[in-house]
Amino acid sequence: MADMFTVKVITPDRVFYEGEVSMVELKTTEGDIGVYKNHIPMTCIVAPGVLNLYEAAGVKKAALHTGFVEILQDQVTILAEVAEWPEEIDKNRAEEARIRAERRLSGKDGSIDVARAELALKKALLRIKLSS
Repeated sequence: MADMFTVKVITPDRVFYEGEVSMVELKTTEGDIGVYKNHIPMTCIVAPGVLNLYEAAGVKKAALHTGFVEILQDQVTILAEVAEWPEEIDKNRAEEARIRAERRLSGKDGSIDVARAELALKKALLRIKLSS
């Protein structure tokens, strides 16, 4: 069995997860990364994506939104804007958010914040994917 290390995921309103894993996978602004124990220390910016936590009993998946990750040799700490388990996601609400974001992006109004609308679309698509 692989070496285990501690992962902690903290959001503004709760400690979302704290436990021992053999590996953690997440999306950063630089791309997808996988972390094992004794990884080189680093700090990255989290991008919306699926968080995979490889526990002894199996893999847990969660939706992880923007934030930061600190990687140390024996611990990973993720400070996230939002983290959700699949059962916490309201699929209908995510579909509505997707429609709104797509409508904003396809509109001809030059006053919209394109980056914000694209981020909203990514978050909605992540929630839909994970809740299915």
